[in-house]
Amino acid sequence: MSKKQDNVVRLKEVHDTAVVHPDAEIGKDVKIGPYAIIGENVKIGDGTEVGPHAVIKGWTTIGENNEIFNSASIGQEPQDLKFQGEKSFLEIGDNNTFREFTTIHRGTEEGGSVTKIGNGNLFMAYSHVAHDCQVANDIVMANSAALAGHVEVEDSVVIGGLVGVHQFVRIGKMAMVGGDSKVVKDVPPYVLVDGHPASTNGINAVGLRRNDIEPDVRQKIKEAYRILYRSNLNVSEAIEKMDQELDNSEMVEHFLRFLRNAQRGICK
Repeated sequence: MSKKQDNVVRLKEVHDTAVVHPDAEIGKDVKIGPYAIIGENVKIGDGTEVGPHAVIKGWTTIGENNEIFNSASIGQEPQDLKFQGEKSFLEIGDNNTFREFTTIHRGTEEGGSVTKIGNGNLFMAYSHVAHDCQVANDIVMANSAALAGHVEVEDSVVIGGLVGVHQFVRIGKMAMVGGDSKVVKDVPPYVLVDGHPASTNGINAVGLRRNDIEPDVRQKIKEAYRILYRSNLNVSEAIEKMDQELDNSEMVEHFLRFLRNAQRGICK
């Protein structure tokens, strides 16, 4: 046994049946369960727990205090026919939970070669994050929700069970996507969408309250929503009207930036 292998066994709680490549970098207080597989280029931060039969491969970097449940598959090759085995990456932050059978794939050259996961996210059982996705912080993906390639999800989004999100879609901050929805256009911040295809059902009032957004700010967001969706204006006209009539609060400004950068159109 090499010195590096001996350190892994002595300083970490690694089950005898786990397969940990000697070149993998394993932090302090990491637990690796029975029959888990950790690949050569994997880096796992302090305090992370890897459950039984989980597989972590590829150029995958995982931060601190993550919990990876049994049979999760992290850092596998992307499901993209253009992928030719080139070096690509998965970067995961801290304090995330990946429940049973979650799948997170590495990036592709076309998408910048990296998939990114932020901090404090919950990925429920069977959820999927495809290649080149950019997933921010404090997000909940419910059971069997799936993001196609190149999707961007901003902070504090809730995605319901069995949701399918089309490639290149963006989901804005504090939005909520109702269960079993088909999302083919961008979801603006702070709104609730649902359906086939997903359409707006108002402001995500519960999400705003849970994120401690003050009542006066919530009122400004409601007014922005009214202008966008209830004034019979197109998006460009609504942006101009919001610029003229609404205070330049940080959240309204974020709403406007998102609309200006929408490439696929927005859910109506």
